[in-house]
Amino acid sequence: MPQTTLHFVRHGKVENPDHLLYERLPNFHLSAVGVRMAQATARYIAMDSEMSQTVALYSSPLDRTRETAQVILDDLNGIRQARGDVALTVQTDRRLIEAGNEFRGLRIGHGKAALWRSRSLKLLRNLWRPSWGESYRHIADRVSDFAQETVRNHPGEQVIVVSHESPIWSYRHMLETGHPEHNMLLRHTALASITSITYDSETGKVLHIAYVDPAADVQ
Repeated sequence: MPQTTLHFVRHGKVENPDHLLYERLPNFHLSAVGVRMAQATARYIAMDSEMSQTVALYSSPLDRTRETAQVILDDLNGIRQARGDVALTVQTDRRLIEAGNEFRGLRIGHGKAALWRSRSLKLLRNLWRPSWGESYRHIADRVSDFAQETVRNHPGEQVIVVSHESPIWSYRHMLETGHPEHNMLLRHTALASITSITYDSETGKVLHIAYVDPAADVQ
């Protein structure tokens, strides 16, 4: 039975001195720490006997995910060049993008544009079903659609997928519990972590889910 594994990588830390909720806003790039996180995860992938055999690399189209993917790509292509294999490229897919959020551009904390002002708090009715933006069901469904298509296109192969906390966790939670709704304060998706999901390549059935945090000690 051929098996396909999609390795969902969360991007590294973002440069955000004003502490804004940047969501899908442009021009939010990896910080120096975020680059080191991506490098730690890239080294882990390159040293792993299975992940180093990756045949495709997909990314959300946002800056921070593409930058994380590029660091991983550089390490993988170094290995592929040594083996005489054709170099990979990063393919972007909007189904992997960050969740839509009506709070984008607000600041976390206090002040005129702070998230916690009374006008914003009216949207915070339920942490399990986000009343402030895209539903967890919609997020998980678009990632699931991407995953099933990718499994069909890459039977028996390893694939790296760089995305964001909410899409990765909403999809994983749906697979593990049958529903994508969750408390966002209890997610288990650290920066630059890897959530690996293995599927039966023929049926698309999930066989195994694993998690690792290669950048946990990066400062």
